Amino acid sequence: MSKEKKKKLTLKNFKGTPRKFNDNSSKTRGKVVVEQKSPTFKPNKSKIEKKPIKSFAPKVALPSDDKQRNAKEWAKKKIQEELFKGKKKTEKKFEGKRRDSKLTLSRALSDSDVERQRSFASVKRAREKQIKRTDEEGENQKIARDVNIPEFITIQELANRMAEKASSVIKYLLGKNVKVTVNHSIDADTAEFIVGEFGHRPVRGDVTEDKINKIVTEVQDEGNDPRPPIVTVMGHVDHGKTSLLDALRKSDVVATEHGGITQHIGAYQVKVNDKKLITFIDTPGHAAFTEMRARGSKITDIVILVVAANDGIKPQTIEAIQHSKAAGVPIIVAVNKCDLPGIDTSKVKNQLLEHELIVEEMGGEVLCNEISALKKTNLDKLKDNIILQAELLDLKTKINSSAKGVVIESRLDKGKGPVSTILIMNGTLKKGDTFISGHTKGKVRAMFDYNNEQIKIAEPSTPVEVIGFEDVTNAGEDFIVLEEEEKIAEILEFRQTGTKKNKLKPTNESDDIFGNVEKAETLNIVVKADVHGSLEAINAAINKIEIEKIKPKIILSAVGPVTETDVTLAKASNARILGFNVRANKEAKELATSYKMEISYFNIIYEAIDFVEKTIKGTLEPETKEETIGQCEVLEVFSVSKAGKVAGVKVTQGEVKNNCQARLVRDGTVIYTGKIGSLFREKNAAKEVKSGLECGLTISDFLDYKKGDIVEVFEIVTIERE
Repeated sequence: MSKEKKKKLTLKNFKGTPRKFNDNSSKTRGKVVVEQKSPTFKPNKSKIEKKPIKSFAPKVALPSDDKQRNAKEWAKKKIQEELFKGKKKTEKKFEGKRRDSKLTLSRALSDSDVERQRSFASVKRAREKQIKRTDEEGENQKIARDVNIPEFITIQELANRMAEKASSVIKYLLGKNVKVTVNHSIDADTAEFIVGEFGHRPVRGDVTEDKINKIVTEVQDEGNDPRPPIVTVMGHVDHGKTSLLDALRKSDVVATEHGGITQHIGAYQVKVNDKKLITFIDTPGHAAFTEMRARGSKITDIVILVVAANDGIKPQTIEAIQHSKAAGVPIIVAVNKCDLPGIDTSKVKNQLLEHELIVEEMGGEVLCNEISALKKTNLDKLKDNIILQAELLDLKTKINSSAKGVVIESRLDKGKGPVSTILIMNGTLKKGDTFISGHTKGKVRAMFDYNNEQIKIAEPSTPVEVIGFEDVTNAGEDFIVLEEEEKIAEILEFRQTGTKKNKLKPTNESDDIFGNVEKAETLNIVVKADVHGSLEAINAAINKIEIEKIKPKIILSAVGPVTETDVTLAKASNARILGFNVRANKEAKELATSYKMEISYFNIIYEAIDFVEKTIKGTLEPETKEETIGQCEVLEVFSVSKAGKVAGVKVTQGEVKNNCQARLVRDGTVIYTGKIGSLFREKNAAKEVKSGLECGLTISDFLDYKKGDIVEVFEIVTIERE
């Protein structure tokens, strides 16, 4: 059937089915009548079956022309109907395929019946219009959010928390005549104002900050264990604070301080009646050490106010009284230098009345002792008063708990690394404890007491020097022992990223962010110091200097010796390098010499401040200057019966001359400055020793030589300045 060739259905090859002859029919005999029956045609039929007339049928006459014509017309009509039905079925069968077929140019022009599909570009345009319409509706219906505001926050972080564009925040601040970038930090008050202006709800106090504070200030049981009192000695410079501590400790601390002025906070312990302990903290009296005195009053139980009988109340004495009152700490007055002739102590007591300090003799509650630190007069009475005051305070703590304390001082040691003096306030600190302090953490590798003896346990009110910090922490920071690494990591992450030092500045200041405002002339300074407390004091003092048209600007301040990086930075910034109780290492010296730069060294803070002021004013007249003659290294230390200890040295640079000034440097820190007492070469006294030779020398009033120490020999010369 499939192989047979399909014949086209036409009128020519179509013949109707003849009707059988019926004898009983009333119709005329011999005629052929076509049966009016709807023929069924299938599209796949190739032939139309014909039924032959039976042989017994009689012969019939052919129909007339009219009848034949009518039959042809009827057949033609039927054929057209059948053809139309077949075409309609085919169109329905392939309708889906036609729609899915690819639209070509010819089909688009010719086939108008086929439904066209929507183009991709048209769909994309419609979607973009819908998104744009949604955004516009969202802008009209702005969402007000609760924005947490910490103490400091950057512009970028604030914009993220508000779900606003950082450029919008900067544009708003520019309208307020404030120029910032996305990396600038602003305080909480400014951030709160900005959040309110953008239609959001400010929430002061970050949830993270509250969580951190809860961990840090976690309440512990107070306990019933007694602890020694912490006593801070405060007062004006040169009134005898350190001399009093020397008398109590039976030591000579003043001899180690440059110019007899305390430059650091010192912490010591003294035994009373061989049983009870008292912890003493010595604070500097110079005006630049305000922050250090404030820290001393915050961590103390009792303040001893030292007033010189021959000098009376001075500015730093008044400042110490204010710090003590602000901290709510009881004061014991010690009127020193009572051994001097013509002293009137009643004058000092009357001056104290002006500051609401009424001594017992005048009907008040303030304990007062007339002492002499030099002659060690009435020191026992002072100790008894301290113990009495401590009993009234009833100082209690819990020894068996995790240690908490305060950083008194911190420094960078070449051999030990970052080292901090910690005053334990609560609990017991043990070797191996993990801790967090400020923006750094660490593990207690070793501990030393005030006598520089290694210990393994430190109980409350004990000052200890702790080794094991990952970085130099700031003086005054907290010290907390935590065993959970997760808590330590969380606190560190918050502290390191939360507090930023870049502050918001108005456009009228010299440090304009965009550089459009005319800048005032500045003096760039690089400051390096031995401990953080001194560094803090120097920075504060330098920033307070205000001279017309010229201002000091500290571009770098750090703890440790002067390094090559410091010299390179100073060269690039045209800055002065100030070293306070530190020296430059060998590489830094060579680099500074090649750059023809001068590194200024100071041991007393007011000398450094005066130098900066004179430099700014441009009034550096012909002055004295250090001129290095030579340098030698200690190879061995010998004991000689007549001279005591003698340093066997090798001259590495220049020459060594007798009776010249010498400075002993150990691990980049100045240990002692004095005069060369004697110089020997092969058992004979010598006036000078050249480079490359070995000799023996002594420094006047100094015996603590160690192998590896560097002795710098210099002269003080007067030079004319152009």
